[in-house]
Amino acid sequence: MPEEFNPEFNDPPPFFPKDLGRGEFVGVPIQVRIAATYGTETGGTVQRFVQLQDDEGRDLTISIGPFEAMAISLVMEGTQLDRPMTHDLLKMVIERMGGTLDRVVIDDLWNATYYAKLYVRLGGEELEVDARPSDAIALAVRFGCPVYVVDSILDTVRAEEG
Repeated sequence: MPEEFNPEFNDPPPFFPKDLGRGEFVGVPIQVRIAATYGTETGGTVQRFVQLQDDEGRDLTISIGPFEAMAISLVMEGTQLDRPMTHDLLKMVIERMGGTLDRVVIDDLWNATYYAKLYVRLGGEELEVDARPSDAIALAVRFGCPVYVVDSILDTVRAEEG
């Protein structure tokens, strides 16, 4: 869980993706594409990643779990399984309820952890649901919906790498 609010600061903690509760993102959501999913081995342990990239060539690489990596890769490769995985099940539930996933937004970075939102359209309403970025991306590839990253995150990552 994110750290609790620290009353020493006048601003909300960084894991709040909304700007002081006014319903605006802290930054502008920029559409990205899934450039790759891959794994690296260090000392016998495989760490998996998803790499996102915007039109300007800014990259965001997020560490993800092995099951989420597989869930994303299978769909991107066009592989069909005999039985639904968890993300397939959630997609079916959303669709059977008459909903669709409109978009995914990775909207915050706190203590080296990324945060995302699912925007589900259901009965004329838009529902915002917190999600791990890996799960959100796995659902996005299943629905064929866009993935966005708030520009301040892309800028932060670029500054840390450069």
